Amino acid sequence: MKWPPPSSDDNSGRIRRFTECVRSGELFTAEVLLSPEVLFPTVVLTSGTLAAIYFYSHYVRRIPMTSEIYPSFFRRRSLFGTVTSVGDGDNFRLFHTPGGRLMGWGWMPGRKVPTVKKGLRDVTVIHPLRSGKPEGLIGVLQLHVRLAGIDAPECAHFGKTAQPGSSEALAWLRNYILSHRVRAYIYRRDQYERVVASVKVRKGLFRRDVGLEMLKAGMATVYESKMGAEFGSLEKRYREAEAVARRQRIGIWALSKKQFISPGAYKKGLRERGL
Repeated sequence: MKWPPPSSDDNSGRIRRFTECVRSGELFTAEVLLSPEVLFPTVVLTSGTLAAIYFYSHYVRRIPMTSEIYPSFFRRRSLFGTVTSVGDGDNFRLFHTPGGRLMGWGWMPGRKVPTVKKGLRDVTVIHPLRSGKPEGLIGVLQLHVRLAGIDAPECAHFGKTAQPGSSEALAWLRNYILSHRVRAYIYRRDQYERVVASVKVRKGLFRRDVGLEMLKAGMATVYESKMGAEFGSLEKRYREAEAVARRQRIGIWALSKKQFISPGAYKKGLRERGL
């Protein structure tokens, strides 16, 4: 019996011949399996399935935390999401919303961004500090993002005192990005399991680089450490913005010489004291 069986308008005849091929084992011979009539639909179906899986995993799947970012994403991809909290002058929590409104985020049932503490509590855990007191709600299902290329004054945490200018920098960043949708151009993970990224937020008709705007406002310095610095293509603009803010003595540059210490020097001093 040859495959495919002779054409016929009689459906019962087709079924009968197909059944005979299955029983005789002729349907599963190499000749039949490699025939264009069988091979082409199989290839199309398999390719379509693999393409759908790839598209979902790379463009639709919500990334709940930094450890689940594929290594191939770094320096090649960006992540879009909503800022749910700002804990320091240069880092924040991002609720990843792949595809944004086009994929239903914000209006489709089941695709809501948590906006209140109760909603965030359902998807977070308490992170204990060395002092034994909780820092607050740390998002298991949120990304911890560190702004690339800048350093803001350190807030009080881990038993350390707040650096002068830290509360102003924190307030500035909260006002600028909290509850806003942002796009993070990711570079790498750091030692604290944060994702280091250049971040842009839409203000009016334009998208603004958050790190650059902080430097312009005098709320941060250019990242001073030679190890782990990430700027993308913005290092020159960052240094120019810092120089202008310093000349104008705005933000942290308005502090007296006795009060001012750069975030990099402050952290270096803490390390030297074993803190």
